[in-house]
Amino acid sequence: MDVKEEVYSRLKELGIEYEVDEHEAAFTIEEVDKLGIFNKGVGCKNLFLRDGSGKRHFLVVAPEHKEVDLKKVREQIGSSRLSFGSAERLERCLGLTQGSVSPFGVINDKECKVEIVFDEDLKGVQKAGFHPNINTATVWLKFSDLVRFIENNGNNIMYVKL
Repeated sequence: MDVKEEVYSRLKELGIEYEVDEHEAAFTIEEVDKLGIFNKGVGCKNLFLRDGSGKRHFLVVAPEHKEVDLKKVREQIGSSRLSFGSAERLERCLGLTQGSVSPFGVINDKECKVEIVFDEDLKGVQKAGFHPNINTATVWLKFSDLVRFIENNGNNIMYVKL
């Protein structure tokens, strides 16, 4: 089963309604903007981070154009200094490649080691857009359903004010 189908299958299993837009590969928010992909709702950016010791890993999810101050995030989640995780670490922890980072990656995190950190402003969003673990499509769903998807996987969820 390919990576998209695995995500769609889990969404169906959980009874979560969603829509999909197929598109050419988009690696950055700027490329997504040029393609006009995030025109249906709130598009999101996803930052894969690690703490100073490399023992804790985080996926920070925020509205597409919101500034993410890592120092503010660190203070709110009680972490040591944060930095971006390497491509190898991303692959090992979430089974994803750069440019395809998504909260749906938890599906590959069997030990639930990656902590998901959402910007509080996403609460209540009716249509949020995320890659289905590959950057050639965008899945649109209610934010509350994304939370349910992650909770079903068993990963820890935190909220921060960005």
